[in-house]
Order: sequence, then structure tokens, then C-alpha cells
Amino acid sequence: MSFREAHGADSQPDTEPALEGPGLRAAVLWLACTAQFMVVLDVSVVNVALPSMQSALGFDAADLQWVVGGYALVFAGFLLLGGRLADVYGRRRVFLWGLALFAASSLVGGLATSPGVLIAMRAVQGLGAAVLAPATLTILTTTFSEGPVRTRALAIWTAVSSAGGAAGNLIGGVLTQSLSWRWILLINVPIGAVAVLAALRLLPADRLRTQGRKLDVPGAVLATLGVTALVHGVTQARAHGWSGLPTVTSLAVGVLTLAAFARVETRATASLMPPRLVRLRPVWVGNAVMLLAGACFIPMWYFLSLYMQDVLHYGALATGVGFLPHTLVGIVAARLAPAVMHRTGPRALVVLAALIAAAGFVWQSRIGTDSTYWEGLLGPAIVMSAGMGLLITPITTTVTSGTAPQDAGAASGLMNATRQIGGAVGLASLVTLAATATITAYRTVFLAIAALCTVVAALAFALPAPHRHRHRHRHRPGTVEAPGH
Repeated sequence: MSFREAHGADSQPDTEPALEGPGLRAAVLWLACTAQFMVVLDVSVVNVALPSMQSALGFDAADLQWVVGGYALVFAGFLLLGGRLADVYGRRRVFLWGLALFAASSLVGGLATSPGVLIAMRAVQGLGAAVLAPATLTILTTTFSEGPVRTRALAIWTAVSSAGGAAGNLIGGVLTQSLSWRWILLINVPIGAVAVLAALRLLPADRLRTQGRKLDVPGAVLATLGVTALVHGVTQARAHGWSGLPTVTSLAVGVLTLAAFARVETRATASLMPPRLVRLRPVWVGNAVMLLAGACFIPMWYFLSLYMQDVLHYGALATGVGFLPHTLVGIVAARLAPAVMHRTGPRALVVLAALIAAAGFVWQSRIGTDSTYWEGLLGPAIVMSAGMGLLITPITTTVTSGTAPQDAGAASGLMNATRQIGGAVGLASLVTLAATATITAYRTVFLAIAALCTVVAALAFALPAPHRHRHRHRHRPGTVEAPGH
């Protein structure tokens, strides 16, 4: 087969027909969830291990932040490109690329003997994650047909994603304290190897069809540079303020580059982000909601971790254990989301979940310097995490509903990117708001997040109204009614 036949403008990769049988579908679901868990886990798992890394490799204070920032920056910057790769080159192939890149960089990073090597490998990890994360969601949306079956699969994927983000501090603390900081990276190697073998066995081989599209290279370059510059500018605001030259310069470059990207996409014959996709009301409103949701929930882990360690004087492991209720309640709520959504519809559930989360953050704002865990953290944790767990599934379902199979990767990449950008902007803004680590600052931050949750609830009313019978014609005798049933 020639290069043009494999990658040219006259062909398009696609997967073989959908998997048949509940066992195979459930296996694919858990494969996708395992990969997503690794991706989300590595955003936060290094936080607890930073002091050990600093002493072992001789980091200075200025460079240490890039162990976290290098991963997050590249991850956010390449998500749009990573999502489109699955549409162009095939879901199975790109999933394997992402897994291999993620596991290999974890191996080299875990064996690193200098700060530069570790930071570089964390950046490569972020690239692998940007390829892998949209592929996991694309695999689910193309394996499970739109309707209750897909909703239940997305709820499990959401629960696992929430568990990965919340468990990062706990797993990082356990591995660092019992083994070494190196194992927070090395543990990805055997998991990745097993996932590669499972993917080769479970996922249908990609095939090539005519009437395809090639990768939009100019759009890919502009989107990656624009998002990277935007996120970098937001992170610079923590050190230099919003009016500082590094912040303003990066933000200006990001905005101008993304404007150029939007112009290129309107004229491109093979768009990285097809205008027809962005014009869909569920896509643009759903992503706006996801952007604000990321700005609410991603900073929560940062400020609660600081509160536990700086104010309550918890150790790294105790802080990780302190997040267990957040993890467990989030998982339970995410698993309940499909049943609740069946009764309320996606739009009503987004509104309800955002208001529940807002109530939890208001409760959290009542903390003090003498608060105990039981009165100051456990109650708010249950309410906040219930809202978070209920929220993501209806947003994801809304964004992916009605998306054509050839645009599934682009939609997944866009949604992942908006969530990460929202988290970066939200965190930088709230860090600026809480300039001092006083109890008043923590209270102000949690009240601000509560206010933002109410904005999410208000914006959700712009989501499309539910259509109760839209999926009935899709059901066929013999199809699987729920993953894992």
C-alpha cells in the first residue's frame, strides 16, 4: 500500500463494524477507562512527590514547578490535534500511539537522573496524554450507539476520570512514602503494556475508506500554538500578575493565534475543527458549560490540598486520605447520573448538579483555622462531590449527541481542551484572588467558586431541550442495553 493510499486526501481511516456482545463491549469500556485513569491521575499524582524529586535530583525552586506545568501545558496545547488524529488515522492506531508514547516517557522519566530529563519526559507524557484522552472518549462514542447505552458507558468513564483526579494525591503519597517518587511514573509502564496488549486484542482494526480527509497541518500548528500560549499566559499570571509583560504577551499571542486558527478553519478543505461542528448548538453551548465547570472543579483540589497541609497541618499521606470521601462520592454520583438523567433530561440535571455543587462550596467557605476534618471537610465534600459527579455525564452526553462519526475525535478533543483551559484560567484567577494563604482567602475562593457554579446553572438553560423519543428508532433486537449488564 502506498503512502498516498494510506494517508492521502482520497482515503479515510475508520474502524470495523461495532463490537457485538456485552462481554466485548464491557472490555472495551474498561480498557478506555484504564487509559483515561492514567491520563487524569498523572495530572496530580506528582504533587505530593515534589519535595522528594527536588532533593533527589537537585531542582531549584523555579524549575520544580515545571514538573507539573510541563505536563499540563503540553496536554492542554495538543488536545485539539490529538482529538483530530483519531478521526484521520483511526481510533485503534492513535490509541496505541498514545499508550506507547505515555508508557515510554513514564519509563524514561522514572529513571531520570537530572531535572532536565524529568521535565522533558513530563512534557512528552503530556503529549501522549493529549493523543490518548480524546481517543478514549472517541472509542466509547463509536462503540456504544447514542442513547441510554452510551450514557451509561459515559457515566462509568466519568466516574473513573473523577477517581483518577481525586486519587492522585493518595496514590502519590503511598508510592512516595512506601517505595520511591520514581514509582509514580514507573507504575505506568506495566499498566500501559497490559493496555497495549488488550487494545491489540479487543479493538477492531482500522480500515481505509474513500472520501476521506487528510490532517489539517496549518490548523494543527495554529491550534496547538494558540492554546499553549493561552495556557502559558494564564500560568504566568501567578508569578507576574495579570498586567505583567510575560502574562500579557503570552495571552496576546494566544488570542491572535486562535483568531488566525478560526479564519484558517473557515477556508480549509480538511478542517481540524470543522465549522459545521462548532455551529452545532449542543457543541458550542456544552463546551461553554464545560469550560466554566473546569474553572470550578479543577482548582478545588489545589486549594483544599493547601488548606489541609498549611492550615490543618496534615502530612502528604493524610491529605491524600482526606480526599477519599470526595473520590467515593464522586464515583457514586457519576454512576447514578444516567438514572437521574433519564428522569430529568440532560439540561435539568446540569442545572441541578451545578446548584448542588454551589451549595457545597458555600458550606466549604465556612471553614476556620480550628475546624476539624469531620465538621470542616467531610460534609462539604459529600455535597460538592455529589454535584461534580452528577454534572459531567450530562454535559458529555450533550456535546457528543448528534456528532457525526467522522467528527467524533474532534468533538472529544475540543471538550477535553475546554475543560483543561477552564481549569487553568480558573486556578490562575483564584490564586490571584487569594494572594495570601489566610483563612479569609480560602473562604473567598470557595465563595467565588460557588458563584461560578451558579453561572454554570444559568448557562445550562441555553442547552437544547431534551427529546424524549429521539433514540427509540435506533434500538434493534439483539443490541446490548447497557455496558456490563
